[in-house]
Amino acid sequence: MEQSLNISVVVPLYNEEESLGELVAWIDRVAKANALTYEVIMIDDGSSDGSWAEVERLKGEYSAVRGVRFARNYGKSAALYCGFAEAEGEVVITMDADLQDSPDEIPALYRMIMQEGYDLVSGWKKKRYDPAGKRLPSKFFNWTARAVSGIKLHDFNCGLKAYRRRVVKSIEVYGEMHRYIPILAKHAGFKRIGEKVVQHQERKYGVSKFGMERMVKGYLDLITVSFMSHFGRSPMYFFGSLGTIMFLLGGGTTVWVIADKLYKQMNGLPLRAVTDQPLFFVAILAIILGVQLFLAGFLGELINRNSSDRNSYLIDKKI
Repeated sequence: MEQSLNISVVVPLYNEEESLGELVAWIDRVAKANALTYEVIMIDDGSSDGSWAEVERLKGEYSAVRGVRFARNYGKSAALYCGFAEAEGEVVITMDADLQDSPDEIPALYRMIMQEGYDLVSGWKKKRYDPAGKRLPSKFFNWTARAVSGIKLHDFNCGLKAYRRRVVKSIEVYGEMHRYIPILAKHAGFKRIGEKVVQHQERKYGVSKFGMERMVKGYLDLITVSFMSHFGRSPMYFFGSLGTIMFLLGGGTTVWVIADKLYKQMNGLPLRAVTDQPLFFVAILAIILGVQLFLAGFLGELINRNSSDRNSYLIDKKI
């Protein structure tokens, strides 16, 4: 592009036909009022309503609008990954398509990145309009994420975030890891992570696409991202170390059981056959588990070294 863009707004969407026109008009109004050059990248995650037709209409009305349409529903992480790949702005801002994230926050987020030197700024919906059944599990979830990651954010799952462009070009977002982008960014070496209290709007159209099952997925993903952050590039460090400990404990116990039998046999002391002792079978089990864990680490290293790009999504259309 001839002129460098100040911001790229990445908007994942799934069946949000009613809100898209209002959202783009709002972003356009805010950007022009603050003299910001911008693009809006709308990622249609396999919507079954008229969302893509609306994106095409907006493309004709606003030259800054770009669109990517998935052939099926892959999830928010896939949408963000593709949006990050397309983004060309100095600052990349993500927001949900349901109008619950306010574009009025964009100028302040842009300044925090460009003037205050943050690599990533996460929104904090301090006052939320969600029901208590959604807020309370979210608070516990965020507390756990803070404790595990050491990153002092109040709202890991807030869709409104701002990134320096090199951050989004340096991280992999896959599976359901969009909740943990700050952790992925920290692991990639971007440690200037800030937070901003943002306005949370009541949902104007449609219904939430997320149910309580996301809390279960969230904790499983937290375990995954913690493991990947420490051992993702070298699984042998985890499996190999654990396997070695198990093998040594099992082997040492086996030697002790056999040596104890031989000692008692040589000195005429009462003894039991090795195969009559439960401890012997526990030791053998530990040896087998140790070997299996070590082999798991070895196979993990082979797969990691030879795996192709895991992020492969079938894009149906792009404008």
